[in-house]
Amino acid sequence: MPVEQEVQNKNDKKKEYLLQYRKAERREQNILEEIQELRADKLFPSVSMDGMPKGSGQADLSDFVALMDELIEKLKEERLCKMKLRMEIEGEIKRMDDTDEADLLRMRYLRGMKWEEVMAKTGYCRAQVNRIHGKALEHFEM
Repeated sequence: MPVEQEVQNKNDKKKEYLLQYRKAERREQNILEEIQELRADKLFPSVSMDGMPKGSGQADLSDFVALMDELIEKLKEERLCKMKLRMEIEGEIKRMDDTDEADLLRMRYLRGMKWEEVMAKTGYCRAQVNRIHGKALEHFEM
């Protein structure tokens, strides 16, 4: 395998590792949205105007509480996982020698900034940002 291809494969693995934090954030957000939808469904149930008598809804309430407890526990687990991952990645970034490279990785992978936002924040053009990102991935140790 050519050296360039080997470096590219290593950098791809590093990017995938760094992107795990953003994926954890999305999973957390999805759980939060599920909780909000469940609450909204319980607070504002669809109205049935068929004139038929309805039960007390006690089973519905206990089902709601059980499901809510399950989602909240899932949210706690996801947040813990996300924070551990962030601390791990942050620790690895802090060990980097070049602060520009470390800052760029932090902005891109931990803060989720778009390349345009990174360019605006750093004052670098796209070519400089791409070059620093490439070097940062080379120097990043997992």
